[in-house]
Amino acid sequence: MALTQAKKLGLTSKILIGMGGGILFGLLLRNLFPESIFIDEYITEGFLHVIGTVFVSGLKMLVVPLVFISLVCGTCSLSDPSKLGRLGGKTIAFYLFTTAIALSMAILIAIMIHPGNASMVSEGLTFNAKEAPSLAEVIINIVPTNPMQAMSEGNMLQIILFAVIFGFAISHIGERGKRVAALFNDLNEVIMRVVTLIMQLAPYGVFALMAKLALTLGLETFSSVVKYFFVVLGVLLLHGFVVYPTLLKVFSGLNPLTFIRKMRDVQLFAFSTASSNATLPVTIETAEHRLGVDNKVASFTLPLGATINMDGTAIMQGVATVFIAQVYGVDLTITDYAMVVITATLASIGTAGVPGVGLIMLAMVLNQVGLPVEGIALIIGVDRLLDMVRTAVNVTGDTVATVVIAKSEGALNEEIFNDTQAGKTAGNFSDQVKGQEA
Repeated sequence: MALTQAKKLGLTSKILIGMGGGILFGLLLRNLFPESIFIDEYITEGFLHVIGTVFVSGLKMLVVPLVFISLVCGTCSLSDPSKLGRLGGKTIAFYLFTTAIALSMAILIAIMIHPGNASMVSEGLTFNAKEAPSLAEVIINIVPTNPMQAMSEGNMLQIILFAVIFGFAISHIGERGKRVAALFNDLNEVIMRVVTLIMQLAPYGVFALMAKLALTLGLETFSSVVKYFFVVLGVLLLHGFVVYPTLLKVFSGLNPLTFIRKMRDVQLFAFSTASSNATLPVTIETAEHRLGVDNKVASFTLPLGATINMDGTAIMQGVATVFIAQVYGVDLTITDYAMVVITATLASIGTAGVPGVGLIMLAMVLNQVGLPVEGIALIIGVDRLLDMVRTAVNVTGDTVATVVIAKSEGALNEEIFNDTQAGKTAGNFSDQVKGQEA
């Protein structure tokens, strides 16, 4: 009976069990063997590190082929250039709008709660910020000189541009284009099935990731900045579970509760991996098969969102700017705060694809308002935990935008959206295989 019940558990339940079990396992080992070299070398950096890294690598493995193939398929069906331009304009405008809301809300709440304390400044704080690229470099780097190199390096903006051009060309060469488009549609189905297979490993990968985190990151790491931590966390949750559902209801009229229920798997993946790109295969699968978004919209808006939509990061930047200003005793004016909002909102596109983009953007914002970049060292200790939450917020925002834009374009199947059983491919995959074999 217990075995039958276990088989009935959905993917979300299995991931939650893996997450909780991993945290308990990690905490237990850390308390029982606090200074064990064996645990550090063979369990934390050995067994758990290998399983967690393999799982994340498996997801990342699919990102480039999935984005390229899905985007080519989507663009093929948009033979009218005006439709593609309208879709791109709506997508970028929506992402910039939500980023501006996130920043403004973060700054306002941080000013009200006042998490920073001047006594927290310590001597010798250092943070080496990488230089952000100029606007000219960003524009130049969007166009790939070598598409294959862009794919091998995972440069998402370059891949997106090449896929859009490639798909647009396919749609304009008549019958030969239709044959190529059919091939890409078949490849898209294959990739989606591979996503389903990888998702079966999620509970084990999440267990390893959470166990390693519990073993390596203790509460004492952020004891000195606990107020900052909870302010950022609170604003992230407010944005993810109040602002986004409200925008969904206002702009589409759809039920936010249905959306949130169907997003649980995506949010758990994002939380576990702390990577929007690694979560992208699951996000696309959920948007198309559980939320009813047409591929021509999902294949464009979601990869673009994973690249440029950084509401969670924007919230961190807003609170961190106020926090660092308070710690260093710097009074920022309304003009300074307005500059933070404008700079960080535009930078969410301008610094896309740069490694360590969150801290680079924060360094840019701090420089813009004359705050010491060294203050970033105060918050690095808790950034890993917050990064996991803000990634979950980011993918939620990507999907809200996708659903809203799909509804406005007449590319949303509301029957699938409202069907609570729709698209549960991951949870019911073994049953599907048995049915096919029969």
